[in-house]
Amino acid sequence: MRLHRLTVTAFGPFAGSETVDFDALAAGGLFLLRGATGAGKSSVLDAVCFALYGETPGARRATRLRSDHADPKRLTEVRLELTLGGRRLQITRLPEQRRPKKVGTGTTVERAQTLLREWVADTGDGTPGWRGLSKSHQEVGEEVLRLIGMNREQFCQVVLLPQGDFARFLKADSEERGKLLRRLFDTERYRLVEDWLAEQRRAQEAAVQSGRRRLRDLVGKAEQAAGPDAEPAGGWAADEDGEAGPTAEVLGWAAVLRSGAAEQLAVAESALAGAEAAQLAAQRQREAAEELAGRQRRHREALDRAERLAGFEPDAARDRQRLAAAQEAVGVESALRLRETAAEALRRARAAEGRHREALAAAPGAQGRPFEAAGAAELAAAELELRAEVVRLEAARAEERRCAELAGEQQALTTDRSAAETLAEEAEDWLAEFDGELRRLEEQHAGALAATAAVERLDGLRAESAARLTAARERDDLRAGIAEAEPRVAGLRAAALDAREHSLDLRDRRLTGMAAELAEQLRAGEACRVCGSPEHPAPAEVAPGDRVGAEDEERARRTQAAAEQAWTEADRALTALRMREATAAGAAGPDAADALARALAELEREHREARHTAEGLGRIEQEIARLSGDRTRRGEELREAKERAAVLTDRLQALDTARESLTARVAAARGEAASVADRAAALAGLTERVGAASAAARARAEAAARLDEAEAELGKAAAAAGFPDAAAALAVLLPREERERLEARLERHRAETAAVRRELDLPELAGAAARPPADPPAAAAALRAATDRLGQAHAARSAARERCGALAELGRQLAALATELAPALDRYGRINRLATLAAGTSAENRLRMRLESYVLAARLEQVAAAASDRLVRMSGGRYTLVHSDDRGTGTRRSGLALRVVDAWTGTERDTATLSGGESFFASLSLALGLADVVTDEAGGMPLDTLFIDEGFGTLDEQSLEEVMDVLDGLRERDRAVGIVSHVADLRSRIPAQLLVRKGRRGSTLALAGREDA
Repeated sequence: MRLHRLTVTAFGPFAGSETVDFDALAAGGLFLLRGATGAGKSSVLDAVCFALYGETPGARRATRLRSDHADPKRLTEVRLELTLGGRRLQITRLPEQRRPKKVGTGTTVERAQTLLREWVADTGDGTPGWRGLSKSHQEVGEEVLRLIGMNREQFCQVVLLPQGDFARFLKADSEERGKLLRRLFDTERYRLVEDWLAEQRRAQEAAVQSGRRRLRDLVGKAEQAAGPDAEPAGGWAADEDGEAGPTAEVLGWAAVLRSGAAEQLAVAESALAGAEAAQLAAQRQREAAEELAGRQRRHREALDRAERLAGFEPDAARDRQRLAAAQEAVGVESALRLRETAAEALRRARAAEGRHREALAAAPGAQGRPFEAAGAAELAAAELELRAEVVRLEAARAEERRCAELAGEQQALTTDRSAAETLAEEAEDWLAEFDGELRRLEEQHAGALAATAAVERLDGLRAESAARLTAARERDDLRAGIAEAEPRVAGLRAAALDAREHSLDLRDRRLTGMAAELAEQLRAGEACRVCGSPEHPAPAEVAPGDRVGAEDEERARRTQAAAEQAWTEADRALTALRMREATAAGAAGPDAADALARALAELEREHREARHTAEGLGRIEQEIARLSGDRTRRGEELREAKERAAVLTDRLQALDTARESLTARVAAARGEAASVADRAAALAGLTERVGAASAAARARAEAAARLDEAEAELGKAAAAAGFPDAAAALAVLLPREERERLEARLERHRAETAAVRRELDLPELAGAAARPPADPPAAAAALRAATDRLGQAHAARSAARERCGALAELGRQLAALATELAPALDRYGRINRLATLAAGTSAENRLRMRLESYVLAARLEQVAAAASDRLVRMSGGRYTLVHSDDRGTGTRRSGLALRVVDAWTGTERDTATLSGGESFFASLSLALGLADVVTDEAGGMPLDTLFIDEGFGTLDEQSLEEVMDVLDGLRERDRAVGIVSHVADLRSRIPAQLLVRKGRRGSTLALAGREDA
C-alpha cells in the first residue's frame, strides 16, 4: 500500500481545500509532519483513515469531522489517491452534514456519499482516466478491506500508529494478535484444513454413533420379539457408554432366541387343530337350537293375533255400517260448504257496515247532514258533492301559503335593510379615524428602521468587545501561571543536569570496574577471555570503595530518566503557557480586563434596547399594510350598503300591496276554521268516511243475496241424494278424513286375519310347537367358549410365527450391521486423532496449539527476528524480541506470545514491563519488522507507507539518535515513514517536512525543506 495524494476540504481544522502530495513528500523515505499544538497534524492521519474506512481512529471516533471555520456552503470532503494490490485507486468520501437550502432559508441534511474510482489505460474512448467502480458505502468498504487485508483497528496498529496506540500490538494477547496476523499472512487455508478435519471427525463420529445406536436398537427389538419367557440379554449387551457391546456375543444370543421360538411354534400349531374341531361342533348345535326356538315363537305369536282379531269383529261391523251411510251423503257436502261460506261473509259485511256508520256519525262536519238513514245510493251522491268542495279549497290553500311566504319575505327584507344601514354607519365612523391612525404607525416605522441599523452596528462592536474581554482574562491567568511555573522549571532543569552528570560518572566507574573484575579472574598460563593471550602483563586494578555495580548504574539511569522527563514535561508546559499568553495578549490589546468588562456591559445595554425596538418593525409594516387594505374595503362596503338599503325599501312597498289582496281572499275561503288547510283537511276526512260507509252498505246487500242462493242449492242436493231434507243428510255425513280412516282400519283387519290363518296352517310350525322348548342361550354360551379357545390358539400360533420371522430378520440385520460397523470404527479412530491434534485439544498436543496458530507462530517468529534487528540498534544492544510458545493460562491456547530479552540482566520478561520510551521503540521495531515480513511473504500486502504519531518525546538524545539511524535504513526497501512530532531535533534531521499552520480562519498545509525548519 502506497499513498500518492490526499485532498481535504472543510475537514477538522482545515477550513478550505488542502492537498498533500505524498509522492513528493516521501521521496527521501522519511518525512516530518510538524506544527503548533492543535494545528491539525493528527487530522491529516484522521483524513487518511476516514477515506479508507469511513471512520477516524479509535481515540478520536467521536470528534466532529466538519470544520467549524468552513464556509456553510462548502461541503466537507476527503479524497485519497493510493496504490493497493497493484491498482491505482481514488476514494472520495463526504460525511453526513448540514448545508444551506438551495431554495429558501434554513438548512437541510446532506447525506453521506462514497465514491471509488480506478485509473485505467482506456476509459472507452481510447484515452486513460478514472473509471467509476462503486458509489455504495458497503461495497467500497468491502473492496478496501479485501485489498488492504486489515480492518480499521488493525490498520491503526500496523500502518497508522496514532497517539496512545503505539504498544497495542506489542502488548496484545494471543487472540488479538492472531486476528491481525491471520489477515496479513492469509492463513485462511490452514483454518479451512482445521474445519475440514473437524467436519470429517463429526461425520465419522455421527456414522459410528449411528451404527452403535442401530445395534442397540436391534438388541432391544430382539428382546421384545422373543417375549418375557426368553433368555434376556446379559450385562455384555451394553458397554460403559451405553452403546451396544461385542457383536459376536450378540449374534450367539440371537441364535438361541430363534431356536426357542421354533419349538413354541410347533406346540401352538397342534393346539390350534383341536380348537378348530371343537368350535365347528358347537356352532352346528347353536344353529339347530336357534331354528327350533324361532318356529315355536312364530306359532305362539300367530295364536295370540288370531284371538285379538276375533275380539275386534263387532266393532268392525259397526264401522262398515257408518261408512256405507256416509258414502250416500257425500253429494250434499259441497253445497253445505257454500252455504257456510256465504253466511260467514254476510256476518262480516254487517259488522263492517256498522263500524263505518259509527265512524261517519262521529266525524267533524257530519252533524246536521242526513247520513244515518241514508242508503248506499244517497251516501255515494254525498261523497261526490264533498269531493268537489275539497277541490275548490285547494286553490284557496295555495293563496294562503303565498300569503305566509310574503310575510316571511317582508321580515327578512326588513332585517337586511337594518343591517345595511348599520354597516354604512360603521364604515363612515371608521373612515373618519383612518388618517390619525396612519400617521401614528408611520412614526413608529421610522423609529424601528433606525433601531435595526443600530442593532447591526452594535452586534459587531459587542462581539469584538467580548472576544477582547475573554482574551484579557485568559492573558491575566496565564501570566500568573507563568510566574509560578518559571522557578519550578529552573529547579527541575538543575536537578536533571545533576542526575545526568551523576549517571555518566557512574557509567565510567562501572566500565573501569568491569575491567578490574575481568582482571581478577585471570590466571597465569590461562588464555584471556577478551584477547586470548595467556600472558597478563598489566591487569587493571580498582580500589574496593570505587567499585560500581550494575544495580547502582541502573538506579542512576532511572533517576536521570525520571529527572529529565520531569524537566521536559515542565518545560513543554511552560512553553505552551507562554505561547498561549502571547496569543491572548495580542487579541486583548493594552486595555485592562475591568475596563473591557464595563465597555461590554454598556454595549449590551444599548444592544438590548435597540433590538427591542427593532423587533417591532415587521409588526408595524404589517399594521400599515393591513390599515391601507381596510380603508379600501371600508369605502367599498359604504357604497354597497347605501345602494342595498334603497333597493330593499322599494321591494318592501310592493310586498305590502300584494299581501293585503291575498289576505282578503283567504279569509273568505277559511270561514270559521283556523286556516284554509284545516278546513280542507276536515272535509277530506269526512269525504273518506262517507265513501267507506257507502262501500260497506253495498257489500252487505251483496252478501245477503249470495246466502239466499246457497240455501236453495243445499235443499236441491239433499233431495237428489235421497234424503227427505238437508238436516237428514247432515246427520250421517262424515268428513273425508274420517271416511278414509275407517276404510284403512277395516282393510288392516281383513289383511291381518288372512295372514294369521295362513301362518297357523304351516306344517313346520305345528311340528315345532309339538316338540319340547328349545334353549338357544345354552348353545350360544357353549359356542362362545369354543370360539374363545380357538381365538387363543390362533393368537398363540400367529405370535409364534411372528416371533420366528422377526427373530430371523433381526438376526440377518445384526450380522450385516456387525460387518458394516468394523471399518467405520477404524476410520473414526484415525480421523479423530488428526482432528484433535489440529485443533489443539489432544493430549498429544502438549502446547494446545492449533494448526493455524502453528503457522502464524512461524510468521510471528520471522516478525520478531526482523523487529529485533532494529530493536537491538535502537536500544543500544540491550533488548531483543523473541517468540514464545508457552502454554496459556486456563483454557487459553499458546503459540502467539511475545517476550523481550534483556541482555543486561540475561532475563526474558513480558513486553508489558517496558517503560514508555522502551515501549515506543519496541513497538516501532515490531511494526517495521511486520511490514518487512508481510512485504516479503508471497501473496502478502506490501506496506510501503507507515505513520508514527508522537512518541519521540519519550526518548533521550542517544535513543533518538539510534532510532533515527534505523529509520534512515528504510530507504533501502523503498518504504516511506511519516513522523508526527514536536521534537526540535527532528526538524534538522528530516529535510522533507509538511508544515501545519493554524490561524483564526482555520489551518493550512504546506511543504517545506530544511531551510524552513
